[in-house]
Amino acid sequence: MSGNKLLSLLAIIAVLASCSPKITKPVATAPAKPVEQKPVAKFVQGNISVFVPFQLNKFNLKTVTKAQIGKADMALDFYQGLMMGIDSAANEGLNFKVNVFDTRDDNNQLAGLIKREAVKSSNLLIGPVFPDGVKYMTGFSEANKLPLISPLAASKPSEFNNPYLISIVNNIELHGLKIADYIAKQYKADQTMVVLINTKKSADEAFALPIKKQFAAKYPSFLVQEFSSTYVLETKMVKGKKYVVIMCSDDAPFVAPSLTKLHRLKNVAGYPIQVFGHPNWAKQTYNIEQLQNLQTVLSSSYHIDYKNKKVIDFVKIYRAKYEFEPTEYAFKGFDIGFYFGKLMAKYGTSYLDFLVKENYKGLHNDFDFGYDAEYGYYNQHLMLLVYKNMSLSQVD
Repeated sequence: MSGNKLLSLLAIIAVLASCSPKITKPVATAPAKPVEQKPVAKFVQGNISVFVPFQLNKFNLKTVTKAQIGKADMALDFYQGLMMGIDSAANEGLNFKVNVFDTRDDNNQLAGLIKREAVKSSNLLIGPVFPDGVKYMTGFSEANKLPLISPLAASKPSEFNNPYLISIVNNIELHGLKIADYIAKQYKADQTMVVLINTKKSADEAFALPIKKQFAAKYPSFLVQEFSSTYVLETKMVKGKKYVVIMCSDDAPFVAPSLTKLHRLKNVAGYPIQVFGHPNWAKQTYNIEQLQNLQTVLSSSYHIDYKNKKVIDFVKIYRAKYEFEPTEYAFKGFDIGFYFGKLMAKYGTSYLDFLVKENYKGLHNDFDFGYDAEYGYYNQHLMLLVYKNMSLSQVD
């Protein structure tokens, strides 16, 4: 963590110790009315409560070091991006009061926070960022009919059973469905062998199961095979077919040799092969020449195009404001703050009614919300990325 980042966190400590930040760009003024008219109540301020695990209780302000607060990077970047987004949304004509709370990643801390009047009177809750905290807040959110955003967790909404939950990050089931739909669209069933390399570990099966179900239900003409390794696959391959190989694992010691095997099967044995990888590969390191040669495609909840003008502008502003580079969490925070702040400014307390109607093209991902009466709102938008020119590029 840089010295500037340390100062930023210390500034947050000071803010949380005194008062919540308040964004007051627009000033709402009521027009003059005849005396006999009753004043009409207007929605002039959006109240947002933000729950972030700064874990400031672990820091001694007199002796804190960069190393000690390294774990706070994610929370700090998300918070700063979020505040930039809400600040930008304020230009739409609404004041915002943002109450920021340090959850300490501790449900006992949350138990005290939800008793505060500032939280109860909120129009929107953002966070906690980890599943356990989101789960703990479910009862409070539902009892008070308060929309609660799960901003970073890739959990299934069904794990929380909260009709007021808003899930931003796509869960693994949606990734599987996206992959199956794309393959069915790109390939002809009579010419293609769809192969899942599935070790049957619980994490691998979570990715494999929705793919198998989608093919069975929507694309039954495709032959779907399943093997425990690429070495078993090699013994079953036949000439004259195109092979779509879906690697269900993100276990690097298993994946790396598997890619080497597939690369050899394509370039030495001559089998037409395209690979579809686990979403977590985007954060892992594999032989990029092999990935590119295999035309590897990944599904992803986010992708930041640093050539995009809006992204370039955001980076410049973020650098100028905080004097360090924005991470993925800063981009995620901005998109959430801007989208929901803008929605609130446009529709007031009824903003939730328009969540499934108002799509958003963001810096890190787009928002296209679906709704389930039991599990709440969930972002349906996913993108597909392909390895090209030694990097990942969006294809769908």
